Amino acid sequence: MSTHPVRDLSAVDRRLVERVRKICMAFPEANERISHGEPTWFAGKGKVFAMIDGHHHDSPHLSVWLPQSFDGQEALIRSDPGRYFKPPYVGVSGWVGVVLDTKPDWDVVARLVRESYLRVATAKLKRQLEESRG
Repeated sequence: MSTHPVRDLSAVDRRLVERVRKICMAFPEANERISHGEPTWFAGKGKVFAMIDGHHHDSPHLSVWLPQSFDGQEALIRSDPGRYFKPPYVGVSGWVGVVLDTKPDWDVVARLVRESYLRVATAKLKRQLEESRG
């Protein structure tokens, strides 16, 4: 059980989290658990591929944190530093934060979540994803 408190989100933030949830739960064996007080999605029994930051670290924005390559992280932040950022704790490992409460391009968010899922998914889960695209 997490020792971090779960914050109440505004109705607007809840809708944004629900949109991320819908994207994440479309992947094979994706599952959601609360980690560090925030909704977090795992690829099967494995690693985290998306985590909400609901102002948990006194951030002024609701965001989703995603594991990326270091090059991908750097390119995203350089392309739009108002949208993408290096999150605390996990940013040093290549993760990128994506600001959600300033009208993101949801096709881009979905693509980045997919890339993150593929980054941590097992070979079996990757095959299932490809087969489902059939």
